[in-house]
Amino acid sequence: MPMHRTARLAGAALAAAILLPTAPALAAAHIVAPGETLSGIAAANRLSTASLAAANALSPQARIMAGTRLAIPGLGMAAPGVAAGSVAAGSGRGHRVALGETLSGIAARHGLSISRLAAANGLAPDAHVIAGTRLTIPGAGSGTTAPASGASASAVGSPAPSAGALRVRLGDTLSGIAARNGVSLARLAAANGLDPARPLLAGTTLRLPARGGAGASAAPAATTTAAPTPIGAYKVRPGDTLSGLALRSRVPVAQMAFMNGLDPRRPLLAGTIIKLPTGAPIVATTPAPRRTVVPAAPPVATPGRLSAGEIGSIAAQHGAPGSLATAIAWQESGFSNSALSSANARGIMQVMPGTWQWVQQNLSRIRLDPRSPADNVRAGSLYLAQLLRETNGDPAMAAAAYYQGLSSVRRIGMLPETRRYVANVMALRARFGG
Repeated sequence: MPMHRTARLAGAALAAAILLPTAPALAAAHIVAPGETLSGIAAANRLSTASLAAANALSPQARIMAGTRLAIPGLGMAAPGVAAGSVAAGSGRGHRVALGETLSGIAARHGLSISRLAAANGLAPDAHVIAGTRLTIPGAGSGTTAPASGASASAVGSPAPSAGALRVRLGDTLSGIAARNGVSLARLAAANGLDPARPLLAGTTLRLPARGGAGASAAPAATTTAAPTPIGAYKVRPGDTLSGLALRSRVPVAQMAFMNGLDPRRPLLAGTIIKLPTGAPIVATTPAPRRTVVPAAPPVATPGRLSAGEIGSIAAQHGAPGSLATAIAWQESGFSNSALSSANARGIMQVMPGTWQWVQQNLSRIRLDPRSPADNVRAGSLYLAQLLRETNGDPAMAAAAYYQGLSSVRRIGMLPETRRYVANVMALRARFGG
């Protein structure tokens, strides 16, 4: 059940020995998603709230509306002494991703295969790269850049399985290592006693379980637990008001109305199902009404199903890995477009009204039919592809963001139910060809 939030466009400039004039800062654009705040967007882009506010002629205390376009200052600025697109990287080489660049294009310019460049940076070969990110460019030839000291090349080069073991290098993620070695995230974490939600430490040695557990040709073992309940599900009680719930949730009324497809000027009917922001400190003290009121907003939960192949094909056409989108669709709805969650999410991909509207306005090039099962998958796939771009192609983080919300994951980490959701999705992905 997705809630959209901002990309973390990171990458601090590195100083060089020979100083050249600093290139002017280039501002990237960011479209405010439901649930975002000025301070949260600033933190995600490594800026102060004051500098982001000043770049957009706003007060640092300003409340921003979903759909607003903000200028993110400083992205695209070349580091002193380094040509644009390239940064110093110790004894190796580095490349700072510019707006519009792709992993395949960067690999081609440096005479590398996509898989080698991806492996050197702990990415999947089909990962989307974010402007401002620094990539390590491995040395020419079959090896990597020679280390400055007597350390072994295996400790600083691209990680590779050796007798069932792998040494973690800077930038590696557990999900990326799992994907490159054909095992599920859950199995790799379990084999090493790790929490899938926690970052890896460079230099750690991981044990790689055999693919599928029975040999390289076997499919990865994939067992799932029961799907966690939707986060923030709430049924309106008599006496509740939208403004009161928003105040207790510490979000603007307009934001809560937008996400749930509500008109803030109309009374909030008892029995209406809504989604509260993740972590909202609201505890119901009275029983929920028997009747259920569904906000009259797109998309619509209509009868209909799609096959795994149809979902994967639609997802691939809209920039999302077919196996990942199919796994999320099964976890969310069992491929049923009539699915309506207790948190107001609808259809095969369990799209919220606010997310549907945001995708239609900012990502879709065609008018989406809110009653169409295929268009529900299109909307969810476009949103998932956006989350992958914002998480630098990390499928586990993207799945977590789809369920919990990216800003929440970045702020407080994965909740226990989110970790269970991600483990399920990664296991299901293996079943669907991931």
